Amino acid sequence: MEFLLLGFFTGLSLILAIGAQNIFVIEQGLKKQYVFIVCLICSISDFILIFLGIFLFQYFGNFFNTTIELILNILLFLFLIDFIYGKISIQNKKISFNEDIEDISVTSIITKTLAFTYLNPHVYSDTVFFLGNFSKNFMVIDKYYFGIGASISSLLFFFVIGYLSKLLSKYLRSDLIWKRINLFIITFMSIIALYVLIEIIKFF
Repeated sequence: MEFLLLGFFTGLSLILAIGAQNIFVIEQGLKKQYVFIVCLICSISDFILIFLGIFLFQYFGNFFNTTIELILNILLFLFLIDFIYGKISIQNKKISFNEDIEDISVTSIITKTLAFTYLNPHVYSDTVFFLGNFSKNFMVIDKYYFGIGASISSLLFFFVIGYLSKLLSKYLRSDLIWKRINLFIITFMSIIALYVLIEIIKFF
């Protein structure tokens, strides 16, 4: 039981940091766009990466070298630029709350969710390499408990922020408020993109 709790609180402490993925989940909750699918994909992805790190860390840890990290950073930077451009392009348009869901396909949402998850090097550093390295000396049964605890924290976190945002969305059905939210997302994602660009430049 202590390893279950250890995994839960360790996982929670890692995921509480506000990042691009969390902001995306919150935004989809506020827009009431495929909240369950987005939260489910994020949770399942974390589950896979957590157990991948816990049980395979010692085998593939050495292969996650700077070259792979550079490639992921470049892909993430390009994705963020495209995402930011899309947000800027709609900033001066009138927001139609009734048409938001119809305008975005489930395929697009799934693609964006997977991109925010798997193109982010920090997802691997947190779920795979930190948790994998932290638990590498645990007994096998303790690894299971630790991984389950960390996965539960991830599941709860994503569904809480997703559906809490959805619950609060009825108080935010204002064009002005949404433009401010959109501006915040543009600013925040731009900061992340700048950080990723700096990491790319450091490689050279």
